[in-house]
Amino acid sequence: MKSKNKTSKTKIQINKEKLPNCIFDIFKTVIFLFAIISVVFTFFIKDVTIDGESMKDTLFDGDRAILTNFLYSPQVGDIVAVDADQQIGKIIIKRVIATEGQTIKIDYDNNKVIVDGIVLDEKYVASDTIRPTVGWNIPDTIPEGYVFVMGDNRSVSLDSRSGSIQLIPKTMILGKAQFVIYPFDHFKYLY
Repeated sequence: MKSKNKTSKTKIQINKEKLPNCIFDIFKTVIFLFAIISVVFTFFIKDVTIDGESMKDTLFDGDRAILTNFLYSPQVGDIVAVDADQQIGKIIIKRVIATEGQTIKIDYDNNKVIVDGIVLDEKYVASDTIRPTVGWNIPDTIPEGYVFVMGDNRSVSLDSRSGSIQLIPKTMILGKAQFVIYPFDHFKYLY
């Protein structure tokens, strides 16, 4: 008995009539994905480039961070981006130290920040909390709709201690910084 080996060859046939429809479907999918990504980055997620050393050693000059702003309400310890265009002509990145209704006192002699009578545990602070040369009278209690912010590198940070920044209206907060995404060796989650 002889067995015959049959080799089957499969031919792929392209239906030339369906090709334009297939290309159109791919095009629609790409446009839909682009629209979704645009909506997400317009209303829910933003990116910001860090400018300056005021958040050193948490964030560095040139780092890029992702912000979220969907249903966001500032909390003590959050790192936020603030639209300070009216005050100093740029976006600033700072840490929320106190929010509306909280009391704040800065003990410059002992480098302590006291919120609601409790000394903040600020392991992230890179330098002493110095008294700004041009300051203002920081209120004892943060008024409704405002936050008090400071940079982690307190000796060089232009923040709520300064007469040019002062308290930040919550409406000026662009979002909470969540991740550093660039440069890649700086990638991290920002607590």
